[in-house]
Amino acid sequence: MNLNIKAQDQNTFDAIVIGSGVSGGWAAKELTEKGLKVLMLDRGKNLEHGKYETATKNPWEFAHRGKITQEQKKTHEKLSRDYPYSEHNESYWINDSESPYKEDKRFDWYRPDIVGGKSIMWGRQSYRLSDLDFTANLKDGIAVDWPIRYKDIAPWYDYVEKFAGISGQAEGLPQLPDGQFQPAMPMNCVEKDVKAKVEAAFKGRNITMGRVANLTEAVQDRTKCQFRNLCSRGCPFGGYFSTQSSTLPAAVKTGNLTLRPDSIVNSIIYDEKAGKATGVRVIDKHSKEMVEFHAKIIFVNGSTLGSTFVLMNSISSRFPNGLGNDSGVLGKYLMDHHFRTGASGIAEGYDDKYIYGRRPNGIYVPRYRNLNGEKRDYIRGFGYQGGANRGGWSRGVAEMGVGKDFKEMLTEPGQWSMGLGGFGECLPYEDNYVALDNSQKDAWGQPVLRFNAEFKENEMKMRKDMMNDAAEMLEAAGIKNVKTYDNGSYPGMAIHEMGTARMGRDPKTSVLNGFNQMHAVKNVFVTDGAAMTSASCVNPSLTYMALTARAADYAVNELKKGNL
Repeated sequence: MNLNIKAQDQNTFDAIVIGSGVSGGWAAKELTEKGLKVLMLDRGKNLEHGKYETATKNPWEFAHRGKITQEQKKTHEKLSRDYPYSEHNESYWINDSESPYKEDKRFDWYRPDIVGGKSIMWGRQSYRLSDLDFTANLKDGIAVDWPIRYKDIAPWYDYVEKFAGISGQAEGLPQLPDGQFQPAMPMNCVEKDVKAKVEAAFKGRNITMGRVANLTEAVQDRTKCQFRNLCSRGCPFGGYFSTQSSTLPAAVKTGNLTLRPDSIVNSIIYDEKAGKATGVRVIDKHSKEMVEFHAKIIFVNGSTLGSTFVLMNSISSRFPNGLGNDSGVLGKYLMDHHFRTGASGIAEGYDDKYIYGRRPNGIYVPRYRNLNGEKRDYIRGFGYQGGANRGGWSRGVAEMGVGKDFKEMLTEPGQWSMGLGGFGECLPYEDNYVALDNSQKDAWGQPVLRFNAEFKENEMKMRKDMMNDAAEMLEAAGIKNVKTYDNGSYPGMAIHEMGTARMGRDPKTSVLNGFNQMHAVKNVFVTDGAAMTSASCVNPSLTYMALTARAADYAVNELKKGNL
């Protein structure tokens, strides 16, 4: 792939895309395919498809068997608090000591440091929002109403699903619209039986295969998933959707893309006379030199918090509180999903059965609470992700065993287990926010973000159902020794941060309109998680893709009309 990764002498383009992750990749693809000359900027280092250093390594080839060192814990103080940062992909993540942030309340911010962003490490679960979600704020009288409905985005879901490749099963559920699916991955024997028993015991509860951006049929130059379950290292087969495997090759193919990694976007340049943005200021990561690039339209896709930082840091006399922030809501209404609660137990009677491969996907239980007139002591709802598996040799790690009998025991599969873990919706709260803090600077002299967000009473009440319902379903399905758990969940942990530059109908209460276009700066579009008006309970990345493709189509049409 011939990528132009050096700064051009000519620094003017038709469009600039800030960020190269799930949404940034889509913006680059759509804008280049529509004939625009596009500059895509990313603060991360270049990472070429297929050149994923650890993708095919065996466990014994890692010096620390996947664990991180004490030194890495020091330099990645916050990243190392949870599982995503490991020896398997540690070079993909930002260094906390160079790019710190502050917490009034704990927030786990997972920031990549590579081209492709989190599209390389994401969990790939891909679900559509429904009108249950798009009308929820209006119905509940909280926050603001979404400026779009399902019918507005449905054709764009179709469009991105066909290109990305989503495997899944159509279920005909109004709360979880069906999509353009490749064949679903198969459930194993325990999951099939649990599905049958749960659906027989509980009217309105369904178990389906996870809808996932892993291919079960080849697409273009991408082969189908190899069932290695090493996705977070990068997939040399292109078996799942990522920028590198999918949208970036499409953009490069047009000849209209310039990719510039190691480019930290500092701010967007606003021309007060023209009343529009004219470009961006970029800090070269290595030289720390400030460079300016110019364009007619700008797509902000730095991931929710990266985008919000850029907007907040874009100060002018017209926008003293951040670009496009006439409403004062920029940085507010920060949301994430809450999880790490559910139940698990032992499945008996399947000792003659085993699993096939290492399927990188599980089962999914769509939302069923607060539907069809039911009212719990909280609003909104949750879904479950989970699955069944059979223990292997690693169950012996904690045993004080030696000798022939112990080793022979570990050559046989262990017990079958089955678990369900909840994913719950977080409401949009004005006092869950992120702000610029000028009292501390990063390694490039920029202010840092300061977080003040927490899950509140509605989420805590919901978590009780998430835990107890899981146990109830497993017990009804005949699972033994069922145990519940609630391991606590802090905002950021689910890596579904969203909402800080929300869409809305009224410029007085929102940053963006129904096409992800800034109310106050018409040639700036924000199409990542920052645009979300509410969180739903489903994984959001598919919605970012659809919103981005839709916004790019709108932006190019407006450009042609001379409106931008």
